[in-house]
Amino acid sequence: MNDLMSGGLHRLWKDRLVSQLAPFPGMQHLDVAGGTVRMLDMKAVMTIKLGSWCVGDVAFRVVNAIQKAEQRVPGNTLGSVDEEDRTKVYVCDINPNMLEVGKKRAKERGLGNAACLVWMQGDAEALTLNDESMDGYTIAFGIRNVTHIDRALKEAYRVLRRGGRFLCLELSHVSTPGFREVYDAYSFNVIPRIGEVVSGDRASYQYLVESVRKFPNQEKFASMIADAGFKDVQYENLVGGVVAIHSGFKL
Repeated sequence: MNDLMSGGLHRLWKDRLVSQLAPFPGMQHLDVAGGTVRMLDMKAVMTIKLGSWCVGDVAFRVVNAIQKAEQRVPGNTLGSVDEEDRTKVYVCDINPNMLEVGKKRAKERGLGNAACLVWMQGDAEALTLNDESMDGYTIAFGIRNVTHIDRALKEAYRVLRRGGRFLCLELSHVSTPGFREVYDAYSFNVIPRIGEVVSGDRASYQYLVESVRKFPNQEKFASMIADAGFKDVQYENLVGGVVAIHSGFKL
C-alpha cells in the first residue's frame, strides 16, 4: 500500500534516513514506532491488514548498514566484543501485535536470530530506557500520531547520549506554488479513493490527509526539536516537501 501511494519512493526515503544516521559497529540505536506503518495512519486492525509488510523497515536497514560496516573491518564482527558493548538496535512500538509481525519479517530476512535486534513494547512519550543510553534515535511516519509531540521529543533527548543524533522522517508540507495545488488535489481526492477501493476504508485515508495538514510545518517542527534541547537542528525536504527529514544532535 505504501508502494502504491508513494510510487515506491518510501523505500528511497528510508534509505536516505538511514544514510544520514550513518550507523556504526557497537551502536546502541532506538527506532520508535518501528512496528506500525504510520505512513498510512491505519487504526490497529487496518495497520495489520495493509501495512505489515513494511514493519521494521528502518531497523532492518540500520542492522544491514552496521553489518556492512563490520565487513569492512577484518576480524571484527557483531559477536566479537563484550556483551555490554555489542550493537543493539531496539525496535519500539506501542502495538504488541505489530511487533510480532516485525519479528516474523526479521526471520524472513535472515535476521530472526540476530542478537543485535531487540523488540520492545513502549510509548514514545514514556520510554523505559535509561538516560543517555542510545547513540541514535529514528522515528519514521510516527511522530505525527503521538498525542504530545513535545513529550516524545524530550524523551528522545533524554535517552540519547551526548553526540547522539535524532532523525525523523515524516509526511510534511508542500509549499511550491503549482505543485502544492496538484498535491492537495491528489491528497484529498485520490488518496481517500485508493483507500476505499483497495481496503473499503475511505475514512482512515481521509484521516491520513487531514492529519498531515494539521502537523506543524517544517520550520515549526524544527523549532519544537530545538525547544527539546537539540542543537544543529536541520531539515531536508524530499519531493518538494511531501516528506521531510528533520535532524538534531544532543551536544
